[in-house]
Amino acid sequence: MKRALFAAAAVLLAGCGYNKIQTLDEQANAFKSQIEVQLQRRADLVPNLVETVKGYAQQEQTIFIAVAEARSKLGGAVQSGNLQQMSQANQGLTGALGRLLAISENYPQLKSNENFRALQDQLEGTENRISTARGDYNGAVQAYNSYIRRFPQVITAKIIGKGPREYFEVTTPEAREVPKVDFSAPAKKGQ
Repeated sequence: MKRALFAAAAVLLAGCGYNKIQTLDEQANAFKSQIEVQLQRRADLVPNLVETVKGYAQQEQTIFIAVAEARSKLGGAVQSGNLQQMSQANQGLTGALGRLLAISENYPQLKSNENFRALQDQLEGTENRISTARGDYNGAVQAYNSYIRRFPQVITAKIIGKGPREYFEVTTPEAREVPKVDFSAPAKKGQ
C-alpha cells in the first residue's frame, strides 16, 4: 500500500511544472533566434562596408579576403544553429572587422566618407543588439536551467527528456581580454 501511495505521489509530482518547462524552453528558443537574426544582420552589413573601404584602399586585399571568409563562416554557423559555432564565427568576424576598420586610420578621406560613417554606426548598433540578444538568451537559459533542476520539476524534465541548455559564451581566452590600444606609433599600411 505504501509503495502504491508513493508511486501515485511521484506520478502527481512528476506532472508538476510541465507547462512551465515548455514555456521556458520556448522562451530560450525565441532569444536564440534573436541572436541568429542579429548575427545575420551583422553579416549582411559587411559587404557594404568592405566595398566602401575598397574604394579607398585597393591594396588591402588580404584583409578583404579575411573579412569575406569570416563572414562566410558566420553565415554557415547561423544556418547550423550551433551556439558554439556561432560564437566562434562571430569572434572570427570581429577580429577581421577590427583589422578592416583599422585601415580607415590610414585613409583620412575614408574616415570622412558619409557612407563609411553610416555603416560604422549601423555595425555598432548591431553589435549592441547582439550583446542584448546574447544577454536575453543567457537569462532565459538560466531561468530554464534553474527551473528544471528543482524538485519536483527535475522529475518532469527527466520524464519528458529535457536537459540543461548551453549558454552563448565567449569561446576563446583572447576574447575575454580587454584590447590594448597604443596611440604612440602611427599605424602601418596593411595592418
